[in-house]
Amino acid sequence: MSSEDVVEARERVIESMEQSAEVYGLSRSAGRIYGVLYFAEEPLSIPTLVDETGYAKSTVSNVTRKLSRLGLVHRRSSDGGGRRVRFEAERELWFVVQDVFQQYVQREIQASIRTLQRAEGRLPTEEGSHEAERIRHLRETYEDLQEVVQLTSEFSVSELREALEAYDC
Repeated sequence: MSSEDVVEARERVIESMEQSAEVYGLSRSAGRIYGVLYFAEEPLSIPTLVDETGYAKSTVSNVTRKLSRLGLVHRRSSDGGGRRVRFEAERELWFVVQDVFQQYVQREIQASIRTLQRAEGRLPTEEGSHEAERIRHLRETYEDLQEVVQLTSEFSVSELREALEAYDC
């Protein structure tokens, strides 16, 4: 494989990361910066990221701050204790997925369940109420989803795969 092939493959993956970032509500620049860091052999400074991506320093600074908050990149001190901060990508994406589930998805599910329970409590309990039945069904669906998110947050991919394979028997 030639070095041109490697560069082209890397660029295609980074472009895919840009598209994925948009799907998840991030900017394309977040996807590109994450991709550059993902392939970097060592943590990169903001000036190096500016050179690598062509983005303005302010863009790189804002994006790395956001990616740090999301756990997608980590701040590292420069070698020798210098002041320049460098960044490296979190390459274990399952950890990031678990973190997002715990911080955001689980909280949203719990809020939805509470809202649905309050709504159920305000409706008459008579049989055949379409609204009560639909709300109950929606609450039960959220409770099932909560259980799936809880399991996803607690187990590694291999543990989940083993459990699914055992269940599939």
